[in-house]
Amino acid sequence: MDGINVTPKGQCPVMHGAVTKTDGRTMNWWPNALNLDILHQHDSKTNPLKGFNYREALKTLDVPALKADLNALMTDSQPWWPADWGHYGGLFIRMAWHAAGSYRLADGRGGGGTGNQRFSPLNSWPDNANLDKARRLLWPIKKKYGNQVSWADLILLAGNVAYESMGLKTFGFGFGREDIWHPEKDIYWGAETEWLAPSDSRYGDLMDASTMENPLAAVQMGLIYVNPQGVNGVPDPLMTAAHVRETFARMAMNDEETAALTAGGHTVGKTHGNGNAALLGPAPEGADIAEQGFGWMNHSTRAIGRDTVTSGLEGAWTTHPTKWDNGYFDLLFGYEWELKTSPAGAFQWMPIDIREEDMPVDVEDPSIRVMPIMTDADMAMKMDPAYREICERFSRDHAYFSDTFARAWFKLTHRDMGPKIRYFGPEVPSEELIWQDPVTPGRRDYDVAAVKAKIAASGLSIAEMVSTAWDSARTFRGSDLRGGADGARIRLAPQKDWEGNEPAKLARVLGVLEGIAAETGASVADVIVLAGSYGVEQAAKAAGVEISVPFATGRGDATPEQTDASSFEVMEPVADGFRNWLKKDYAVSPEELLLDRAQLLGLTAHEMTVLVGGLRVLGANHNGTAHGVFTDRVGALTTDFFVALTDMAYRWEPVGKNLYHIVERQSGTVKWTATRVDLVFGSNSVLRAYAEVYAQDDAKAKFVADFVAAWVKVMNAGRFDLN
Repeated sequence: MDGINVTPKGQCPVMHGAVTKTDGRTMNWWPNALNLDILHQHDSKTNPLKGFNYREALKTLDVPALKADLNALMTDSQPWWPADWGHYGGLFIRMAWHAAGSYRLADGRGGGGTGNQRFSPLNSWPDNANLDKARRLLWPIKKKYGNQVSWADLILLAGNVAYESMGLKTFGFGFGREDIWHPEKDIYWGAETEWLAPSDSRYGDLMDASTMENPLAAVQMGLIYVNPQGVNGVPDPLMTAAHVRETFARMAMNDEETAALTAGGHTVGKTHGNGNAALLGPAPEGADIAEQGFGWMNHSTRAIGRDTVTSGLEGAWTTHPTKWDNGYFDLLFGYEWELKTSPAGAFQWMPIDIREEDMPVDVEDPSIRVMPIMTDADMAMKMDPAYREICERFSRDHAYFSDTFARAWFKLTHRDMGPKIRYFGPEVPSEELIWQDPVTPGRRDYDVAAVKAKIAASGLSIAEMVSTAWDSARTFRGSDLRGGADGARIRLAPQKDWEGNEPAKLARVLGVLEGIAAETGASVADVIVLAGSYGVEQAAKAAGVEISVPFATGRGDATPEQTDASSFEVMEPVADGFRNWLKKDYAVSPEELLLDRAQLLGLTAHEMTVLVGGLRVLGANHNGTAHGVFTDRVGALTTDFFVALTDMAYRWEPVGKNLYHIVERQSGTVKWTATRVDLVFGSNSVLRAYAEVYAQDDAKAKFVADFVAAWVKVMNAGRFDLN
């Protein structure tokens, strides 16, 4: 929590207009125009390693040598940024923690899986103050190993090695995170326009922590979790406990994991506030060019070692801050604590009548003893009844605490990596963990043609096959690599009961497809996808285009025991523009919700365009609605959606908040109905350009080919075994 300087709406679980509409910095003339940039993040043109295969490079990495170098770095104190007590462990742990800790469960965004801490806004968050120095200390090692190890992996590995160097037996480590090469500025971190703005704006009721705006997981702009001084900087451990519980739950952590992470994170290292925070310069993104990427610099007074200012709080939590021990609990429960202020003026808790031998030594002079401290979140561990019971259990059993923390730390640092198949290296744990969404691989050697024949004879309609396959696959999130058709979790709770999946129809279709799977030896997951792909082939044939939809066998069927139902609940769609469905009205527009889904699926703007147009004419709308079905040939994969949308024989009349009539100009007859998601492909200049491509007379074959390519991309999302 050492990272917040003392100076400086609706419940819809997706990004909001701040990132999906143009802002005043880029296009102040039309601030409400739909911004498609989020669909083009990480364009290949930004990548200097185009064609590079990181997984192949990892095969050449000497992991023991890398870890030996990191171990040596822990105690190789540099005069330009000296190590506290001669050990960089606390600094590197905080760097790794804050890289991973930006993850939130609601949309899977954030986390340490991309090395995004190198870029704005994260590199300049108040809570990440002075982590620029930690990354610069790592540079000689990154330089030495080059592309054999990504920044994303190195940042988190440094935290792991730091804990090991101080005595913790870690649970393991998986390599495999690939770096991005430019800022992820389109992630919604909150609507505030100033750092550390009061929390009130992101809560329906600040006294009810559960009313925090989704998908956010931090209490203030620029924080990873909670304010170490208390909610809005006001000390109140019980109120802080409620907000700690909520923010960690939004990272998929339960009370025991939360208590373990809080205690384990504060068993080592210290906070820094022995100086005047007003003397600190701008964060890295706002600093002078001569700072060369450094921020928060103080050129007025000595500002390193014991005089460092980072969070504004000052002190260590334990007697021996470079050792993994039970010292945190010894001090927390061994003393009464009173509210004080640090030299920088920050609120912190300090012990009453502490024995000198329980005081940690000064970071530079071991002959000097200094006072330990606790943050408001630490006091929450003592005063909240549930957290206290857990922490008392930890205090009585150090081995249990160590194991619980090691597992929670592994989860924290690996949660956004996706399934275990993506982990690489000699320290990948053999144990399969439920939060990794395990799936046992399915057979690959069955007769695909025989399965297709049974699908053809099943009596299922094209719309039923296509919509079921889509609903199964659309859960994939490129943000944390969860979901997708693999596992066929659409058969299981909670997905089988989601409103967006049309439970009654789904149960009937699955009854047919599960029977085919049982008869042929194919997995249900494969049969669902194959049925959808067969439906696409038949629809293309009906449009006069013969095409074979590529299909790869091998998906497995997850069991209820392999499924953490509660962590899947947050993935329930509240809208699906591809199937023209909106659960209810939100402050966020339907077209913004479409962009959110498309971005999570990893689609480009033109892939989104072709899929929407194709799914409309296939009759795949939710509950069979006719909105946007601009065709008299439903079930044929035609370009009719785009032809009608661009045809000036019609006019478009709003008749409701999200309903429009498509009216024949000459007769005044209502020909079709549409929603905002339909009409945005004619109103947005970029999307209209794509729509016009597919509306052209020569586009029939191209449209089918492009639709199939985008369809296969979605169906194979999450199939890491294919890569």
